[in-house]
Amino acid sequence: MSLKDNILNLVKAAKKASRELAVISTRQKDEALCKMASALLSRKKYILSENKKDLLAAQNQGYSTALIDRLTLNEKRIKEMADCLLETAKLKDPVGEVIRTFKRPNGLIIRKVRTPIGVIGIIYESRPNVTSDCIGLCLKSGNAVILKGGKEALHSNEAIFKVLQGVLKKTKIPLSAINLVPSADRPAVNILLKMDKYVDLIIPRGGEALIRVVAKESTIPVVKHYKGVCHTFVSDKADLSMACKICFNAKVQKPGVCNAMETMLVHKGIAKKFLPQMIRDFQMAGVEIRGCPETRRIIGDGVKAAIEEDWSEEYLDLILSVKVVKDIKEAIEHINQYGTQHSDTIVTKDKKEAQEFLNRVDSACLYVNASTRFTDGYQFGFGAEVGISTDKLHARGPMAVEELTTYKYMVYGQGQIRK
Repeated sequence: MSLKDNILNLVKAAKKASRELAVISTRQKDEALCKMASALLSRKKYILSENKKDLLAAQNQGYSTALIDRLTLNEKRIKEMADCLLETAKLKDPVGEVIRTFKRPNGLIIRKVRTPIGVIGIIYESRPNVTSDCIGLCLKSGNAVILKGGKEALHSNEAIFKVLQGVLKKTKIPLSAINLVPSADRPAVNILLKMDKYVDLIIPRGGEALIRVVAKESTIPVVKHYKGVCHTFVSDKADLSMACKICFNAKVQKPGVCNAMETMLVHKGIAKKFLPQMIRDFQMAGVEIRGCPETRRIIGDGVKAAIEEDWSEEYLDLILSVKVVKDIKEAIEHINQYGTQHSDTIVTKDKKEAQEFLNRVDSACLYVNASTRFTDGYQFGFGAEVGISTDKLHARGPMAVEELTTYKYMVYGQGQIRK
């Protein structure tokens, strides 16, 4: 059987399963999620042994340290995956929620009711935990899911998928509610992207290049998450001790993720006081600084000159662009020009200034006196996320169970006809 026929059979089965899953009870879904969490823990040796195969191949291929970190599983990460499934089970089931009820003058009663999207295709790179996170969220929201992971995590993804699908054999949930495309080849992606008769939504998770290809080639609607050029603006009204902690965390705690800070903006009124110690802390942590002329004048040696491309660069590494700005207006203009509408924060003690930042910066997630690293489904209390949308329709920011639903109108009459 050809690859196209294989994928066609898979999406047809997923479509059929989605209709069954849409009416599965909350209790049955939650029981399955809890059993999946237990299965991850009981089969962790098998999962880790398969993950080692991917890590060895990645090292032989000379993959970056950041990518290998995203690829790596250990006992702690498997426990986090299991915990994520348990947290998802605790979430309120969005399916069947009545969003609004209203009555028309002719007596018709209209209800706007939350319902699953149907079949969701998720195309992702490197992170094996995405396999379990997305299975959990799609199952909870009543959607069948088709997963297409990258070749670098082939063995890890297959191991996690087999463990979780094995659990379904002991539940009322159809096996085809969760699916993994049985090919690491790129042509499989192109085939899946044309299955608009059976797949309702595509969510790509990975580098900007992958997402742009998916958005260009897909005949299925795509929710996009391009890149995270995230900013922290340190105001002249900031608590500088707090600002140091926030900026350091936003850049250093986990630099290879989309919600890490890539540009730090500093008000000129506190730049001479704030920058020397802050940059020294960064450099001691191995961060390369690329600064504007004023930053370089204040710091001197050890700061590379930032070029125009740096302001729009998602480094995903221990590299940081730094710019001194004259006021909040310039900071906001810089963020709206160079940012990617992902996550941005202001550090200030001035409530009026904070509100101006919140009102004028056009990003999915905005913070006052907190690190951008909190843009995450788990941190928001959503259980996990299938991605962080930088679109404005139909979802924005971390996408969890509610964002994996749509709605339909249920209209109740007593024989009304339109005249």
